[in-house]
Amino acid sequence: MAETPEKLKILFLCTGNSCRSQMAEGWARALLEDSVIAWSAGVETHGLNKRAVQVMKEAGVDISEHRSKLADDLRDIRFDFVVTVCDNARESCPVFPGEAVILHHGFEDPPFLARSASSEEEILAPYHRVRDEIRDFVTNLHQYLPK
Repeated sequence: MAETPEKLKILFLCTGNSCRSQMAEGWARALLEDSVIAWSAGVETHGLNKRAVQVMKEAGVDISEHRSKLADDLRDIRFDFVVTVCDNARESCPVFPGEAVILHHGFEDPPFLARSASSEEEILAPYHRVRDEIRDFVTNLHQYLPK
């Protein structure tokens, strides 16, 4: 009987764990469930962004039960990879036990991009774009991970 390979433990880290890292966790759970166990956290907590939940639901991924958490809340997990999805998280990335490989792939911040929008459609446009960029990144995550 063939041995089942162990799933990779991946943390997606962002500033407030409200939007980008939550989307990345949701995509990883939906698209890579056979090979990855995914978490998300922040260097701060800002609560779950309702528009991130909305645009992920539109794409068929439910993140409504996720919660905003600190990286420190997950300090006992021995991650294989920590992916920082914003520059602030990269600069503030805490030290994790074990041999976690730290990767950075920054995405623009939808709430920041939408700050001067005047309609709901204009507000949601950057959320949709960044959601899709994160999906593409997660879909091709194996290309970014060291062999």
